[in-house]
Amino acid sequence: MKRQSARMDAVDSPIIPTIAKLVRENPGTISLGQGVVNYGPPAQAVAELPKLMADAQLNKYQAVGGIAPLVDRFRQKLADDNHIHCGTESIVMVTAGSNMAFLNCVLAVADPGDEFILPMPFYFNQEMAIRMCGCIPVPVPTHSDWSLDVDALAAAITPRTRAIVTVSPNNPTGAVYSEDSLRAVNALCARAGIYHFSDEAYEYFTYDGARHFSPASIPGAQNHTLSFYSMSKNFGMASWRVGYVVFPADLFGAMNKVQDTNLICAPVASQLLALQALQLGREWVQPKVQALAQVRAQVNQALQGLGDLVEFPHTQGAFYVLMKLPGVSDPMAFNRAMTEKHRVATLPGFAFGLSDTASANYQRLSYGALDAATVAEGVARYVAAVKDWYKA
Repeated sequence: MKRQSARMDAVDSPIIPTIAKLVRENPGTISLGQGVVNYGPPAQAVAELPKLMADAQLNKYQAVGGIAPLVDRFRQKLADDNHIHCGTESIVMVTAGSNMAFLNCVLAVADPGDEFILPMPFYFNQEMAIRMCGCIPVPVPTHSDWSLDVDALAAAITPRTRAIVTVSPNNPTGAVYSEDSLRAVNALCARAGIYHFSDEAYEYFTYDGARHFSPASIPGAQNHTLSFYSMSKNFGMASWRVGYVVFPADLFGAMNKVQDTNLICAPVASQLLALQALQLGREWVQPKVQALAQVRAQVNQALQGLGDLVEFPHTQGAFYVLMKLPGVSDPMAFNRAMTEKHRVATLPGFAFGLSDTASANYQRLSYGALDAATVAEGVARYVAAVKDWYKA
């Protein structure tokens, strides 16, 4: 009898296409939903591609782990920016985006029925990947300011736990986890004999003096830490699909099998573009982060107009605000009304595991994808939509 996989039955449909469909059906809608930046990769890097791709040998399959010049440049970047020195203990692999790197690693370290601990709220694509592999996501609450509750994470560990996942700066909350808390989680993983999956895709996007910290920089941590990075956010390369992961060397056999089966190698044109972009380095990205900081301040100020209707910690990273509104009976009715009546879209919190929508209606607003004026108009529409829904 024909049927789809039972594993897929356990996976929720992705929320981004659902909201995108609402946006398409309501022309003129401003989407504050998708988490991308409003700029593309460096123009001078793109201009170099035709010349670089003239080598006919590049049309053949390349190294599974990434072309050697890019791997070397990532290793240098990791040493300079993250204080992670990749020697014999760890390996860098280039993937088609950080999401692929995460899925590769779940396949490499886990068996069906194994558990992955996810601080709440979680990044939905990671929860989906865990379920697709037949594994079990274990959501664990965080503190009210979205900071890590290390004691709660420790209490969630069982004999089936394979990893604790942290995302800092965080999607969807924007929280930047403290160095102390990340050190504590990493030490907890070492004591328990499990992995620390550290997603650092938003590493450059910090504000108000907050500082990003890479757990794999801790002496001895590379034996049990897998660190995930992306070119999508920093360098505006979302559709080019380049990510990379640093993993313990003893996982090479498993990781090589997964990568060779799923991908063979990341697209070479994209790898070459990443190499050119990295030559410009963080200095190219920093002015764009500074511009986002100004947008962030304007967004936070505009949301104050909702008064007691909304609660949200003023987090210091990424380009998100996760807002708590009074509960709703239909978890999508609010979002449909916003789009159809007020022409603005955000992502509902249930997609990130905040499923008790009767108690609280969480919404994630992204201010990174649009120019400042459009963001301001979108937030004004959002404020009006909230007031209209709750008759404030």
